[in-house]
Amino acid sequence: MDTKLKAQLAEWHEADEHRKIVDTLLEIPPAERTYDIISSLGRAYNNLDCHEEALEQFMEIAGQGVNDPLWHYRTGYAYYYLRRYKEAEEVFSAALALDPDDKESARFLDWSRSGLEKERQTAEKRELDRQRRNALPAAPPFEGMDLADFWDDSSYALEAYVSEPPSDELIASIEEELGYKLPESYIALMKQHNGGAPRRTCYPTDQATSWAEDHIAITSIMGIGREKDYSIGGGLGSRFMIEEWGYPDIGVVICDCPSAGHDVVMLDYRHCGKDGEPEVIHVDQEDNYEITYLAPDFETFIRGLVDEEEYDTSAEDKEEDLRKVTEGRFSPLLAELCSKADQPEQLESRIRAVCTRVVEEKGYFSFHADELSLLMYDVQFWLYTNAYPQPSRDIYLEVYPQMIAFGGEFGQGGYAPGFISDWLDRRIKEGQIVRQNGGLAFTEEAGRKVIERLKAAAA
Repeated sequence: MDTKLKAQLAEWHEADEHRKIVDTLLEIPPAERTYDIISSLGRAYNNLDCHEEALEQFMEIAGQGVNDPLWHYRTGYAYYYLRRYKEAEEVFSAALALDPDDKESARFLDWSRSGLEKERQTAEKRELDRQRRNALPAAPPFEGMDLADFWDDSSYALEAYVSEPPSDELIASIEEELGYKLPESYIALMKQHNGGAPRRTCYPTDQATSWAEDHIAITSIMGIGREKDYSIGGGLGSRFMIEEWGYPDIGVVICDCPSAGHDVVMLDYRHCGKDGEPEVIHVDQEDNYEITYLAPDFETFIRGLVDEEEYDTSAEDKEEDLRKVTEGRFSPLLAELCSKADQPEQLESRIRAVCTRVVEEKGYFSFHADELSLLMYDVQFWLYTNAYPQPSRDIYLEVYPQMIAFGGEFGQGGYAPGFISDWLDRRIKEGQIVRQNGGLAFTEEAGRKVIERLKAAAA
């Protein structure tokens, strides 16, 4: 790759203009594409979330990449986001064998193994559910279940969600539009009460999601129709969530959640075909559309809903988070960054003081888009760039979780990537963060003000 092209690709990469990289490199005849060109093309596809295309490129140079840890990392990255965790585990392991200090490959290796373990647990639960269902005698939907008190018919719920019972013609029309046969139990429930907000809104889980460690929550069950926006054929219904929000095209979105679109409950037809009995899953947009198995069928899901009061541990959670922010050990990266700054002990105490304020005000330890959260985003960036000057945007967004988001004892156990990228774009637009030597940095004035604001907020 000539020097001019290499420099141009680096510039586009730093500016997140990955489509320009792809378009430019595809103009080069395949026979003239070198190892570096194909590797750069695969990286750009990865950054565009086109992981199948990225994998295609990396497989073309697999023989040459056998001793290249970067080839293994980029290939593993594609496998991971395709949820091909076994292959991801293999190539990240190989990357670490070639470069034991590769922290990114180590992190993705852990995540890949977690993905494999989740798949194993899901397979076990699915098989147990199948056996239980097969052992039950055939019965009409919801036999023996009192549905009289199931719905919470507030004026808002009636206005936003509830439609007239669907006709057979409407059901057939919706099924044709969506491309899936709706479950008998779902149709039966909708003919009794077509959409709405249930009184019991929580469903237990064995695995953590962005909502909670042990359950998910729903806002409503979408009705069959097109009249209401929040019906499966409505303006904010299933096709909208798949086509506009990027949810996987594997079934039908049937429940919205309190996150206002950032997670949903779906009927999943992957294991049964478009005319079979679909499973019920939770899909988490904030975690790369991570899928969590909930129930073997719609009726089991409805019968399994529980009252949110069963999970009201807010007082205990707040107490534990207060202990965490005042006493919890900093993550290795955060501790390292503080040690490289002036007056590390004073800096640590101020970070703890501000995070204590966050917990006191919210009732839990999490950063969003409020002023204290923005301050803590600033502090983390200042700390990181003080120790590792001028990181690229991609490197910083990848390393961010290792500071506080997944910081162990002093950590939040998760975060929404969109808040971080929005904060970074905002600071760049304001001119507080600028590009220097291909990387990012606070201006001298902005960096000084971050420390002043930290001191004032901790006082």
